[in-house]
Amino acid sequence: MQIVSWNVAGRVTRQADQGQRVLALAVDVICLQEVTPRTLPAWREQLSAAGYASVHCGDLTPGPRPRPLGVLTACREAAEPLALRAMPWAERVLAVRTVRGLEVTNVHVPISPAPDLAKVRTQEAVFAHLARRSPRPRILCGDLNTPRREHPDGSVWTFARDRYGRLRPERGERWDAAELLLIRGLQPFGFRDAFRSLHGHGSREISWGWARWRGGYRLDHLLVAGLAVEECRYEHAWREEGLSDHSPLVARLGAADASQTASRAGAQER
Repeated sequence: MQIVSWNVAGRVTRQADQGQRVLALAVDVICLQEVTPRTLPAWREQLSAAGYASVHCGDLTPGPRPRPLGVLTACREAAEPLALRAMPWAERVLAVRTVRGLEVTNVHVPISPAPDLAKVRTQEAVFAHLARRSPRPRILCGDLNTPRREHPDGSVWTFARDRYGRLRPERGERWDAAELLLIRGLQPFGFRDAFRSLHGHGSREISWGWARWRGGYRLDHLLVAGLAVEECRYEHAWREEGLSDHSPLVARLGAADASQTASRAGAQER
C-alpha cells in the first residue's frame, strides 16, 4: 500500500493545485493536516470523485473558541472512525480502521504557544491511545511538531530545550517527556520511524522551513507497526514551490517479514 501525509497549511488559493498533486500520486491512504472549513468541501469533492470510498475529517464546527484547522483521512477502501478519549483539541486527531484491519492515526499536534498545555496534553493522549498491544498493522502520521534537533546517534532534542540542549525551566521535564512519547516512546509497542528506518540518522532532513532562511525542522513523521517500509521520501519540491510550508511525506509499505513480526511480538510480551 502507499500513503501520503501532508500539512497543506490551510491554503485556499492553492487547494486545487494541492489536490491535483496529491491525486496524481494515486496512493491508497491520504492523511492531511490543516484542512479548514473553507477547503474541506473542495477536498471532499476531489477525493470522492477520484474514488476514495472513505473520507473523514475532524469536527470543524465553529465553537466558542474557533480552531479552524482539522485533519482529514481518505482511504481507497471503506474505513470507520475509532473512538478517541481525552483529546484536548479533538479536530486535530483522527483514527480510522479500514475493512481489512489497518489502523491509521492522523495527528496535527498543536504548536508550543498553544494555551493550556495543548501540545503536551495532545502528545500524552495520542500515546495513551497507541501504547497497547494490537494484532493489526498500525500507522501514526502527521505533523507532530517535534523534534527540535536530531543527532547522528539517533538521539533528539525536543522543543522543551533551547538551542544548546538545555532544559527550559518554563517548560520542564513533563514537556520534554511528552514530546518524546510519540517519536521514541512507541518503540516498545512495535512502532518505528519509517523514514529513519530506511535512511538512517546521518543525514539532516527538514520537512518545514523558513521561507527566507535555510533552517527548519523535520516535524512531519510516519511511524509504522506491523508493516515493512519499502520506500519513504519527502517531496520537498512541493514546499519549495509554495504549495505549503511543509513537505509531504510519501511511503510505500508492505507486509512485515517474519523477523519484524517476531520482534513486535516480543515487545508486546514485555
